[in-house]
Formats: sequence, structure tokens, C-alpha cells
Amino acid sequence: MNLNIERLRTGMTDPDLPKRVFPPAKADAAAARAASPSPQTVDPAYALAFQDMDFLLRDDLRPIRFQLELLKPELLLNEAKIRSTFVFYGSARIPAPDRADMIVDAAVTDMQRRIAGRLKDKAKYYAEARALAALASDTPVDEEGWRQFVVCSGGGPSIMEAANRGAQDAGAESIGLNIVLPHEQAPNPYVSPSLSFQFHYFALRKMHFLLRARAVAVFPGGFGTFDEMFELLTLIQTGKMATLPILLFGREFWTRVVDFDALVEEGVISPTDLDLLHFVETADEAWAYVRDYWRERESKRAG
Repeated sequence: MNLNIERLRTGMTDPDLPKRVFPPAKADAAAARAASPSPQTVDPAYALAFQDMDFLLRDDLRPIRFQLELLKPELLLNEAKIRSTFVFYGSARIPAPDRADMIVDAAVTDMQRRIAGRLKDKAKYYAEARALAALASDTPVDEEGWRQFVVCSGGGPSIMEAANRGAQDAGAESIGLNIVLPHEQAPNPYVSPSLSFQFHYFALRKMHFLLRARAVAVFPGGFGTFDEMFELLTLIQTGKMATLPILLFGREFWTRVVDFDALVEEGVISPTDLDLLHFVETADEAWAYVRDYWRERESKRAG
């Protein structure tokens, strides 16, 4: 007899079945910590594997740590319903406009004064990063409630701070991907606490920068900025990643420190590779380019 018909005939309702029959790991972990001390229970061999930090930090466990560092942000970003991000790369040394004069005043030697003057000139990019982040953060959620163009920075100072600050200006959450360094790198105060992540492995951090990226703004910066930008360009050039808007803020800076045309002339990149880059100067210009880029893509798909 059909089970549903039988239940109707007898008046039975679906039983309230438990969601699980095994205790959660958290409960077992608490029970393990409460074990009565004995020569056996106090020995490290007896500890649950996931509670044994010495075990987890062994060189042999590096593949597991890679997996954990990939998985933790992925799960939390999914739970936060973040579908796409707007990534901000840039220097950790460019001052906010209201602090630029302090750097100049602190300079002692002629070289320090020259460098301080150049950093002061670039303080405008702090303001543009902040403004662009605010524009991106106004993007509404999609039909399924997923968030789009969520601001994502390296979580540190300067341009990174400006990005997270701009999102906060718009009343939106933003992501910070910090990295453990020999010197302290604390999250800037504008990163949303529940979206503030810390990485041990540079490779996993860079992967999370790009997994959800749908636009990348690259501001003047040093080795770290170059590393992140050129890895992104390489991934797209080699077909490992789809194209997306890559915005270089400050044509004068970028063409001074990198001779892109010379790379073409030397034959080490193709002329079309330069089409991957788009130079901009202002937040409004950058945001308009990103919107037009994806609208054109959507129009082509629909056509």
C-alpha cells in the first residue's frame, strides 16, 4: 500500500526525526578535553588529531593546511552570500591626503624629501580608491540575494585601507585578506570583522583574491602590487582565467616604472596583450568602464 495513503488512513503524521545521530565534532572535542588525566590521556598521542596543534603543524601536514586555508574563506564567503568581488591592489605606503604633509615634514635628507614629495603626490589615489570602493559597494544584490562587487583588499594600510573605508562609507561590508609577515600586519579598522581573513600561504591568499574577482583596480605600488598584477595578467594571457576589467590607476606612474611598449617591441608579449590593461585616473572613470565592460558582455551573450 502507498505509504502516504496508509498514513492518511491511520492518522499518522511524519515523525520528528533527528537531524543527526552522531554527536558533532565540537561535543566530542569538549569531551576529549574533559578526560581524566592519566599517563595515557596526557600523552600527545592521545589527543584528537584536529586538536593537536603540534601534529597539525608538522611538515608532513602541509597539504592538509593548504586545504584548510583554501576551504575556510570559501565556506565563510559562501555563507555571507558573496558571489563576486572588486579587488583592490596597491601600495601600503601611500598616505591618506590628510597625512601627506606629515610625511614631508618628517623627511630629513634630500632623498627622503624627494620620496616624501612623490608619495604626497600619490595621496590622491587614496581618495580615488576610497571613492571607487563606495561606488562598487552600492551594487544591489542579485535576484537570489547574492552580493556582487564586494570590495576585497589585502586588509592592510594605505590603498587597502582606502578600499575598505570606502565600502564602510557606503554602509557595506568588505573583505580583507591579511598575510602573516615577519613584521606585524594588522587588519585595518575598516575591514568587516566577519570577513577578515589571515593567511599563511601567499599562494592561497592570491587564489582567494581572484576566485570571485570580476574587476581589479591596481594602484601605484611596489613588489607586492607588481607580483599580484603580473600573476593576474599571466593567468589571463595563458587562458587559465577569463578576461575581466583590469584598471591601472595613474598612467604616468605605470608607464614610467614599466615600459609596456618595450615588451611588445622586444617580442616577449603580443601587442594584443596590452588590451588587457585599461588606464584610468578617477573612480568615476573606472566604475563607468567596469559597468560598460560587463553590460557589453551581457549584450553579446543575449544576442
